[in-house]
Amino acid sequence: MSEALRIGLAVIAFALVICATRAFPFLLFTRRDPPSFLRFIETYIPPAVMAILVVYCFKDIRWSEYPCGLRELIALGCVIAVHIWKKNAMLSIFGGTALYMLLLQIW
Repeated sequence: MSEALRIGLAVIAFALVICATRAFPFLLFTRRDPPSFLRFIETYIPPAVMAILVVYCFKDIRWSEYPCGLRELIALGCVIAVHIWKKNAMLSIFGGTALYMLLLQIW
């Protein structure tokens, strides 16, 4: 079997698995409500994941050296401000990331 064929089959297999895992919840809960633990996860996991990402992003900052995490704090402020203003997580995350990348290049 050629390498290209093997890679193509692997990509097809991965695509089928991803489609199946994405469709599974919709197929499972079409006729009934999800259990209470899924409602809990739906409510509390996204803010917890965001908090973990913030801690992860700030863990390697050298607070004793210039610019002392100023770029990161400005980007975080942008994320918070845009999220309060527009109430759109994708817009605020992408906007903050773009601002951080810009600050990283010019500062």
